[in-house]
Formats: sequence, structure tokens, C-alpha cells
Amino acid sequence: MGWATRFLAAVCFFAAGVLFVPEAILGSPSGAGAVTAAKLAHLLSFATSWGAALWATFIGGIIMFKNLPRHMFGNLQSKMFPAYFTLISACAALSVAAFAYLHPWKTASTVERYQLGFLLSALGCNLSNLLVFTPMTIEMMKKRHKIERDLSIGEEVGWSKNQQVAKSNPTLKAMNKKFGMIHGLSSLANIMSFGSLAMHSWYLASKIEL
Repeated sequence: MGWATRFLAAVCFFAAGVLFVPEAILGSPSGAGAVTAAKLAHLLSFATSWGAALWATFIGGIIMFKNLPRHMFGNLQSKMFPAYFTLISACAALSVAAFAYLHPWKTASTVERYQLGFLLSALGCNLSNLLVFTPMTIEMMKKRHKIERDLSIGEEVGWSKNQQVAKSNPTLKAMNKKFGMIHGLSSLANIMSFGSLAMHSWYLASKIEL
């Protein structure tokens, strides 16, 4: 099944959902349809960014690192991370816009203003990764891969050979330090974004009636 087919199927299922809750759009009072649409946009964008962050940070990345040759893992991440941060940045922006529409700053409560702050924090962290840290990390990774290929390492799984060779190779040791710093900042921004979404999840849970 091609990408377009899968996307079309997802859109069809999404649209069919209106048939089971027609009052959400069709039966709403005048103007309430826009509010429902904003709530839906916020919920879906939040769920997408939360789920993507959970998978990429705690599941997918760890499984790939433990099972792929290190250079293959790095090259794969260099393709996935820009797409990942583009997705969650777009979702965060949509969440911020929808929440700000539903709760204008002038009339918002203190709790609602805090929640908007959490969403803005997630957006800022995601954009910093997308525009700053990820490009720097990828560039540093490529330089380190070149050094490692010259030393005939990098095709193993895990860090063992890199750490062993770095003990006797100042160039690789220095590159590891630079890469570790940039990668650490990227990871910190990603965790801060995830944490902001986690705090907002409590607010959403308190508003849902099941």
C-alpha cells in the first residue's frame, strides 16, 4: 500500500467519524462549529506530537541504536530527525494557535495562561532542535563518521570501539566531546518539549468527560 493510499484511507476514516457524532458539527449552535474544529485540531496535534515524541525518544531510537551498525544508525537518524522535528513543530504550532483561539489571553484564567506557556515552551524547544541543534548534530556526526572510517570503526553495534580508540586518538576524543555537547543540548530540548506536553496532558485529562 503506497503512501498516498494510506493517507487517503486515514482521511476517509477521519471524515467518517462525523457520521457517528453529527451534532459535533452539524447540530451545533451558530459559531460553535469553529470552536469544535479548534478543539479537534488541538487534540489531534497534541496527540500526534506526544505520541511521536514518546516513540522517537524512548522506544524507536533505543531499539535502532541497540540493533543497527552505528554509522547506519546515525545516517538513518540524520534523515528521520529533520522530519520528526518538522512534524512535532507543526503540531505544536497548531496546538498553540488552537488553544489561543479557544482561550484568548485577555479573558483566559491563570491556569489557561500557564497551559499556553507550556505549549509555547514545547514549540520553542522543537523549533530550536529543528533549526539549530539538529543541523549542527548532523554536521558533527558526518565529520566524526569520516574520522571513524579512516580508523576502520563505526560498523559495529554500540559505542565500545569508539571509546577504546578515542583513548589513544586525540582527534576522535575531541570530536566525541563536541558531538556529545551538541547532541546533549538537542536531547535536553527534546526532553523539555516532552515534559511541557506531559504537564499539558493533565489539563486535557481534567477537561475530558468519558
